[in-house]
Amino acid sequence: MLSPRALVLRAPGTNCDHETAHAFERAGAIARRVHVRALAQKPLLADDFQILCIPGGFSYGDDIASGRIFALELKTRLGDLLGRFRDRGGLVLGICNGFQVLMQTGMLVANAAGVPQASLAHNTSGRFTDRWVHLAATPGKCAMLQGLDTPFDLPVAHGEGRFVVRTDADLAALGAAGQLVLRYAADPAGRSTNPNGSAGDVAGICDSTGRVFGLMPHPERFLDAVQHPSWNARLDSHAAGAGLAIFANAVKAVS
Repeated sequence: MLSPRALVLRAPGTNCDHETAHAFERAGAIARRVHVRALAQKPLLADDFQILCIPGGFSYGDDIASGRIFALELKTRLGDLLGRFRDRGGLVLGICNGFQVLMQTGMLVANAAGVPQASLAHNTSGRFTDRWVHLAATPGKCAMLQGLDTPFDLPVAHGEGRFVVRTDADLAALGAAGQLVLRYAADPAGRSTNPNGSAGDVAGICDSTGRVFGLMPHPERFLDAVQHPSWNARLDSHAAGAGLAIFANAVKAVS
Protein backbone atom coordinates (compact mmCIF):
# COMPACT_ATOMS: atom_id res chain seq x y z
CA MET A 1 0.00 0.00 0.00
CA LEU A 2 1.30 3.44 -0.91
CA SER A 3 2.02 5.83 1.94
CA PRO A 4 -0.33 8.84 2.27
CA ARG A 5 1.11 12.11 1.03
CA ALA A 6 1.13 15.30 3.10
CA LEU A 7 1.47 18.75 1.57
CA VAL A 8 3.09 21.21 3.99
CA LEU A 9 2.13 24.63 2.64
CA ARG A 10 4.56 27.44 3.44
CA ALA A 11 4.84 31.16 2.80
CA PRO A 12 7.48 33.82 3.46
CA GLY A 13 8.05 33.82 7.23
CA THR A 14 6.89 30.25 7.85
CA ASN A 15 9.50 28.62 10.09
CA CYS A 16 8.05 25.29 11.27
CA ASP A 17 7.67 23.62 7.88
CA HIS A 18 10.73 21.35 8.18
CA GLU A 19 9.69 20.12 11.64
CA THR A 20 6.12 19.55 10.48
CA ALA A 21 7.22 17.61 7.39
CA HIS A 22 9.46 15.51 9.65
CA ALA A 23 6.53 14.81 11.98
CA PHE A 24 4.39 13.53 9.10
CA GLU A 25 7.26 11.35 7.91
CA ARG A 26 7.68 9.93 11.42
CA ALA A 27 3.98 9.09 11.31
CA GLY A 28 4.36 7.18 8.04
CA ALA A 29 3.47 9.76 5.39
CA ILE A 30 5.46 11.12 2.47
CA ALA A 31 5.73 14.85 3.11
CA ARG A 32 6.51 17.64 0.67
CA ARG A 33 7.02 21.30 1.48
CA VAL A 34 5.37 23.54 -1.12
CA HIS A 35 5.42 27.33 -1.36
CA VAL A 36 1.96 28.91 -1.63
CA ARG A 37 2.92 30.68 -4.86
CA ALA A 38 4.07 27.41 -6.42
CA LEU A 39 0.69 25.92 -5.55
CA ALA A 40 -1.05 28.99 -7.00
CA GLN A 41 0.75 28.38 -10.29
CA LYS A 42 -0.18 24.68 -10.30
CA PRO A 43 -3.33 24.21 -8.16
CA LEU A 44 -3.84 20.68 -9.46
CA LEU A 45 -0.72 19.73 -7.51
CA ALA A 46 -2.96 19.46 -4.45
CA ASP A 47 -4.71 16.48 -6.05
CA ASP A 48 -1.58 14.40 -5.40
CA PHE A 49 -2.01 14.71 -1.63
CA GLN A 50 -4.40 13.42 1.03
CA ILE A 51 -3.33 15.78 3.84
CA LEU A 52 -2.72 19.53 3.65
CA CYS A 53 -1.06 21.30 6.56
CA ILE A 54 -0.37 24.97 7.17
CA PRO A 55 2.43 25.01 9.75
CA GLY A 56 3.51 27.52 12.37
CA GLY A 57 5.72 30.55 12.03
CA PHE A 58 5.24 34.19 11.17
CA SER A 59 3.85 34.20 7.64
CA TYR A 60 4.54 37.53 5.94
CA GLY A 61 5.98 38.76 9.24
CA ASP A 62 2.49 38.77 10.80
CA ASP A 63 1.97 42.07 9.00
CA ILE A 64 -1.50 43.61 9.61
CA ALA A 65 -2.43 40.61 11.79
CA SER A 66 -1.17 37.08 12.29
CA GLY A 67 -2.04 34.91 9.29
CA ARG A 68 -4.04 37.67 7.55
CA ILE A 69 -1.96 38.02 4.38
CA PHE A 70 -1.48 34.26 3.98
CA ALA A 71 -5.26 33.80 4.30
CA LEU A 72 -5.93 36.53 1.73
CA GLU A 73 -3.44 34.95 -0.64
CA LEU A 74 -5.15 31.58 -0.31
CA LYS A 75 -8.58 33.06 -0.96
CA THR A 76 -7.56 35.29 -3.87
CA ARG A 77 -5.11 32.99 -5.63
CA LEU A 78 -6.59 29.58 -4.83
CA GLY A 79 -10.28 30.30 -4.25
CA ASP A 80 -12.05 27.36 -2.64
CA LEU A 81 -9.15 24.91 -3.02
CA LEU A 82 -9.15 24.13 0.71
CA GLY A 83 -12.87 23.40 0.64
CA ARG A 84 -12.52 21.14 -2.39
CA PHE A 85 -9.61 19.37 -0.73
CA ARG A 86 -11.75 18.63 2.33
CA ASP A 87 -14.82 17.67 0.33
CA ARG A 88 -12.96 15.02 -1.63
CA GLY A 89 -11.92 13.35 1.62
CA GLY A 90 -8.67 15.16 2.42
CA LEU A 91 -7.63 16.39 5.84
CA VAL A 92 -6.60 19.99 6.55
CA LEU A 93 -4.48 20.85 9.59
CA GLY A 94 -3.47 24.32 10.79
CA ILE A 95 -0.88 24.70 13.55
CA CYS A 96 -0.45 28.03 15.40
CA ASN A 97 0.01 30.49 12.50
CA GLY A 98 -1.73 27.88 10.35
CA PHE A 99 -4.67 27.93 12.78
CA GLN A 100 -4.78 31.72 12.45
CA VAL A 101 -4.81 31.34 8.65
CA LEU A 102 -7.63 28.78 8.67
CA MET A 103 -9.70 30.96 10.99
CA GLN A 104 -9.41 33.91 8.63
CA THR A 105 -10.29 31.87 5.55
CA GLY A 106 -13.56 30.81 7.22
CA MET A 107 -12.66 27.12 6.91
CA LEU A 108 -13.31 26.37 10.58
CA VAL A 109 -16.22 28.50 11.80
CA ALA A 110 -18.11 30.67 9.34
CA ASN A 111 -21.69 31.59 8.58
CA ALA A 112 -23.48 31.02 5.28
CA ALA A 113 -21.81 34.13 3.83
CA GLY A 114 -18.35 32.77 4.69
CA VAL A 115 -17.78 35.29 7.49
CA PRO A 116 -15.79 33.78 10.40
CA GLN A 117 -17.88 33.47 13.57
CA ALA A 118 -14.85 33.50 15.87
CA SER A 119 -11.36 34.92 15.83
CA LEU A 120 -7.91 34.69 17.42
CA ALA A 121 -6.95 37.89 19.22
CA HIS A 122 -3.89 39.17 21.08
CA ASN A 123 -3.07 37.37 24.31
CA THR A 124 -4.60 39.08 27.34
CA SER A 125 -1.07 39.52 28.72
CA GLY A 126 -0.19 41.69 25.72
CA ARG A 127 2.96 39.63 25.31
CA PHE A 128 4.27 36.74 23.24
CA THR A 129 4.14 33.56 25.32
CA ASP A 130 6.40 30.53 24.94
CA ARG A 131 5.66 27.72 27.41
CA TRP A 132 4.26 24.23 27.91
CA VAL A 133 0.54 23.78 28.53
CA HIS A 134 -1.69 20.95 29.73
CA LEU A 135 -4.47 19.97 27.31
CA ALA A 136 -7.68 17.96 27.36
CA ALA A 137 -9.25 16.71 24.16
CA THR A 138 -12.87 15.90 23.43
CA PRO A 139 -12.24 14.19 20.08
CA GLY A 140 -15.82 13.69 18.92
CA LYS A 141 -15.65 13.53 15.13
CA CYS A 142 -12.25 15.25 14.85
CA ALA A 143 -10.17 12.77 12.86
CA MET A 144 -6.84 13.98 14.22
CA LEU A 145 -7.65 13.69 17.93
CA GLN A 146 -9.04 10.17 18.02
CA GLY A 147 -7.83 8.17 21.01
CA LEU A 148 -6.44 11.22 22.83
CA ASP A 149 -8.78 10.90 25.77
CA THR A 150 -6.11 11.37 28.45
CA PRO A 151 -4.80 14.90 29.14
CA PHE A 152 -1.40 15.61 27.61
CA ASP A 153 1.18 18.37 27.27
CA LEU A 154 2.28 20.41 24.25
CA PRO A 155 4.26 23.64 23.90
CA VAL A 156 2.79 26.95 22.72
CA ALA A 157 4.53 29.97 21.21
CA HIS A 158 2.31 32.83 20.08
CA GLY A 159 1.26 36.42 20.64
CA GLU A 160 -2.23 36.17 19.07
CA GLY A 161 -3.80 32.96 20.28
CA ARG A 162 -6.78 34.07 22.33
CA PHE A 163 -9.93 32.41 21.00
CA VAL A 164 -12.78 34.92 21.03
CA VAL A 165 -16.45 34.85 19.96
CA ARG A 166 -19.07 37.57 19.79
CA THR A 167 -21.32 36.18 22.52
CA ASP A 168 -21.49 33.41 25.09
CA ALA A 169 -24.31 31.95 23.00
CA ASP A 170 -21.93 31.58 20.05
CA LEU A 171 -19.46 29.72 22.26
CA ALA A 172 -22.21 27.45 23.54
CA ALA A 173 -23.39 26.75 20.00
CA LEU A 174 -19.90 25.74 18.88
CA GLY A 175 -19.63 23.49 21.91
CA ALA A 176 -23.01 21.90 21.22
CA ALA A 177 -21.92 21.27 17.63
CA GLY A 178 -18.87 19.37 18.88
CA GLN A 179 -16.35 21.79 17.38
CA LEU A 180 -14.51 22.84 20.56
CA VAL A 181 -12.37 19.72 20.60
CA LEU A 182 -9.24 20.88 22.45
CA ARG A 183 -8.99 22.97 25.63
CA TYR A 184 -6.32 24.19 28.00
CA ALA A 185 -6.64 22.14 31.20
CA ALA A 186 -5.48 22.57 34.77
CA ASP A 187 -2.07 21.09 35.50
CA PRO A 188 -1.63 18.27 38.07
CA ALA A 189 -1.44 20.93 40.81
CA GLY A 190 -4.82 22.33 39.76
CA ARG A 191 -3.44 25.54 38.21
CA SER A 192 -4.85 26.87 34.94
CA THR A 193 -2.52 26.55 31.96
CA ASN A 194 -4.56 28.82 29.66
CA PRO A 195 -1.70 30.96 28.26
CA ASN A 196 -3.70 33.61 26.42
CA GLY A 197 -7.14 34.12 27.97
CA SER A 198 -9.07 32.08 25.40
CA ALA A 199 -12.83 31.98 25.93
CA GLY A 200 -13.82 28.60 27.31
CA ASP A 201 -10.11 27.68 27.53
CA VAL A 202 -10.30 26.76 23.84
CA ALA A 203 -6.95 25.64 22.38
CA GLY A 204 -8.19 24.06 19.14
CA ILE A 205 -11.33 23.57 17.07
CA CYS A 206 -12.51 21.49 14.15
CA ASP A 207 -15.00 22.23 11.39
CA SER A 208 -18.41 20.61 11.16
CA THR A 209 -17.02 17.62 9.23
CA GLY A 210 -14.17 16.84 11.64
CA ARG A 211 -11.74 16.84 8.72
CA VAL A 212 -10.36 20.35 9.27
CA PHE A 213 -8.56 20.97 12.55
CA GLY A 214 -6.71 23.99 13.89
CA LEU A 215 -4.82 24.34 17.16
CA MET A 216 -2.51 26.86 18.80
CA PRO A 217 -0.12 24.38 20.49
CA HIS A 218 2.72 22.86 18.45
CA PRO A 219 2.45 19.04 18.19
CA GLU A 220 5.49 18.91 15.86
CA ARG A 221 7.64 20.08 18.79
CA PHE A 222 6.80 17.06 20.95
CA LEU A 223 7.48 13.90 18.98
CA ASP A 224 9.80 12.28 21.54
CA ALA A 225 9.56 12.16 25.32
CA VAL A 226 13.02 13.71 25.69
CA GLN A 227 11.70 16.97 24.21
CA HIS A 228 9.60 17.55 27.34
CA PRO A 229 11.26 19.58 30.13
CA SER A 230 10.31 16.90 32.69
CA TRP A 231 11.31 13.87 30.64
CA ASN A 232 13.94 12.67 33.10
CA ALA A 233 11.60 12.97 36.07
CA ARG A 234 8.33 11.38 34.99
CA LEU A 235 8.38 10.25 31.35
CA ASP A 236 9.71 7.13 29.67
CA SER A 237 12.65 8.49 27.66
CA HIS A 238 11.97 5.93 24.94
CA ALA A 239 8.30 6.83 24.52
CA ALA A 240 6.80 8.95 21.76
CA GLY A 241 5.75 12.49 22.58
CA ALA A 242 2.04 13.29 22.64
CA GLY A 243 2.27 15.39 19.49
CA LEU A 244 3.15 12.42 17.31
CA ALA A 245 -0.30 10.91 17.89
CA ILE A 246 -1.96 13.82 16.06
CA PHE A 247 0.10 13.22 12.93
CA ALA A 248 -0.35 9.45 13.23
CA ASN A 249 -4.13 9.94 13.42
CA ALA A 250 -4.06 12.06 10.27
CA VAL A 251 -2.11 9.39 8.40
CA LYS A 252 -4.41 6.62 9.66
CA ALA A 253 -7.53 8.54 8.66
CA VAL A 254 -6.50 8.74 5.00
CA SER A 255 -4.78 5.36 4.69
